[in-house]
Amino acid sequence: MQQITPVSGQTETVLAPEQIAANGGYGAYRESDAYLDGEPSFNIRELIAIIRANLLIIGIIVAAMLALAVVVTMLQTPRYTSVTTLQINDQSAQILGKQDDTTQDPIVNSTDTDRFLRTQVDILKSRALAERVAQKLRLVGNAKFYDAMGVRQPTGDLTRAELDDLTIRTIEQARDVDLPRNTRLATVSFISTQPEMAAQIANAFASEFIQTNLQRRFDSSTYAREFISGQLSEARAKLERSERDLNAYARQAGLIRDRDANNVMSQGGRVGSSVTTTSLLELNSAANQAQAARIAAEGRWHLMNSGSALNSPDVLANPAIASLLAERARNMADLERQRANHLEDYPAVQQLKAQVGVIDAQIQNVARSIRASVKQQFDAAVEAEQSLKQQVAELKSSSLAEQDQLVQYRLLEREADTNRTVYEGLLQRYKELNAAAGISASNISIIDPAIAPIRPSSPNLLRNLLISLVLGFGFAAVFIYLRTQLDDSVKVPEDVEGKLQMALLGVIPLAADSDIDVAMEDPKSPISEGYNSLRSALLYSTATGLPKTMLVTSSQPSEGKSTTSIAIARGMARLGRSVVLLDLDLRRPALHRAIPMLNAENSCGVSSILTSQSTVDEALRDTDLDTLKVITSGPIPPSPTELLSSSRMTQLLEELTARFDLVLLDSPPVLGLADSPLMAALVDGVVIVIQSDRSRRGSLKASLRRLRNMRTNVLGAVLTNFDPTDMGNRYSEYYGYNYYQYSNTSAN
Repeated sequence: MQQITPVSGQTETVLAPEQIAANGGYGAYRESDAYLDGEPSFNIRELIAIIRANLLIIGIIVAAMLALAVVVTMLQTPRYTSVTTLQINDQSAQILGKQDDTTQDPIVNSTDTDRFLRTQVDILKSRALAERVAQKLRLVGNAKFYDAMGVRQPTGDLTRAELDDLTIRTIEQARDVDLPRNTRLATVSFISTQPEMAAQIANAFASEFIQTNLQRRFDSSTYAREFISGQLSEARAKLERSERDLNAYARQAGLIRDRDANNVMSQGGRVGSSVTTTSLLELNSAANQAQAARIAAEGRWHLMNSGSALNSPDVLANPAIASLLAERARNMADLERQRANHLEDYPAVQQLKAQVGVIDAQIQNVARSIRASVKQQFDAAVEAEQSLKQQVAELKSSSLAEQDQLVQYRLLEREADTNRTVYEGLLQRYKELNAAAGISASNISIIDPAIAPIRPSSPNLLRNLLISLVLGFGFAAVFIYLRTQLDDSVKVPEDVEGKLQMALLGVIPLAADSDIDVAMEDPKSPISEGYNSLRSALLYSTATGLPKTMLVTSSQPSEGKSTTSIAIARGMARLGRSVVLLDLDLRRPALHRAIPMLNAENSCGVSSILTSQSTVDEALRDTDLDTLKVITSGPIPPSPTELLSSSRMTQLLEELTARFDLVLLDSPPVLGLADSPLMAALVDGVVIVIQSDRSRRGSLKASLRRLRNMRTNVLGAVLTNFDPTDMGNRYSEYYGYNYYQYSNTSAN
């Protein structure tokens, strides 16, 4: 029985000759066929072999990722996490009044308790609480805080709102709140590059959270609130009196100020602008607009005076001018037609000339009217500009006079501002007393205050190494997958079946060029064993056994096609079959040089037979084997394709088939030439020679398509120059395989 190599990743199958014949032989294999033996397409052995073949790449990628993790860890700034623990109860006891034990929780519904605790966690995460912490610790604009958080120092280009937003976002990113299930203990953690800062802010969150809850429950302190209320009333009266004095002086001096009472002195003593200043600004803007209008009108007027009025855009855009010009064009067209048929004194000609003259006069009149209108617009613009400039000059004088009156105004204004500051201070104090009036125990207590951590929480070298290890293996897997998918070359025997979906007839191992002939002559050499295996496969390649006519070709030159043809011919001849080998490469023949007995003589051959210059018997050449005959290519013809496609070629094959058991044709490559597809249609089977690690799957598929378009019977492929010891072929089942070695010593 002959052993046939299956698809890569599947087990080997041994078929008897009768089974091969029943299945249609090797030639029944087609591109759409699949090796379906019930096994899954995923093969763990092939995967392990691919990994073994790429161990160096995997090691490099993983080592690079680990090194990157170490470098990143070393470059990262150590960060410290400080945690404070809070106990959150549902209710709290009142200090004034009924005393309750705050350690005992009231009996409430479990759903409400969970909702209450979730609400407290959301309050801890709120932006408002972060703003309170930032205000308490004065973190906004604090260079030490930004340095501790690893944030770039804000520049002076930021507004107050932008600076506040930056600070709050920095706090929120570093803060974390956690409340495990089935407990009332919440943890507030804060991360910073300075452990003291982390502990300070974490404790500030706890204290401000307690203060926020206390402010919701307060009771009034009657005496303090009444005293502050009286002081607040007096301050309000002073403020009102100073505001009235300020307004009275402004009325007496005739000052009308646009003054915002809520934001006085907010910009370094600046007050709102007066009506005079506002009017000056508005008139100045109007004067600028009038000047622009005057310049535009003056430009139109100069344009109209600089040439013919009919060339002015204002004249040409006038509807009346457009209508008159259209009418004049029609009359001129009529006049030209009359002049073509009559003399100048003809009445119709005279009438049309008169009409054209009237229209020209009308056009001139309308143009003069438009010119006068443009002049009037220009004069009006000049007058408006002069008037506005005069008013601006008068308002400038009034504005300068008003500056002297502002001295006393600002003194009264400063007094009003001072009273307002006092009033606002008392009002703030009044609000603080109201907030502090409610004396009650908080339902929130600090269990473990935050302390400055000793060891940093990040970076964690072990965690980073584990992450980099996972990423390294992931990147390596992606790289190997892409490399495997994008590599379309045929390197190993499994690629012939897996990538080309074509039967593998034999594998010829690699040998030095100088040793090929010697190796083929040695029946014990690996090359001879490979060709013997190929010969055995060809004996069962079709349902009837060995084909009578067979073509050996390849997709590209120099892939071992001629050597394979000679090896097949000699192997079949040694079995006692009569074989004739033809060299059909009429462009670059090689058989007359490859077979030593032919002495490189090629004067008579296939081309001589096809051109009827020689007979078959004259062209047949003997070899060292009695049953093997050779017909060389003969002289190179000018048009090999036409010669091979002639009816004489068919007759030659029929004659040789009748005389020999096997007619073997050594043809040129498939791609770029029409010879091989033409000859493949005339034979019983085609053998394709593929050189390992050279042939591309795309070129091979193109060759197969060309052959199968001619309805040929592709028996299979022969992989030549395969190196089983090459590390790049480790994923092949042939890796490390050594052909059977014969012993030089006889057995005892």
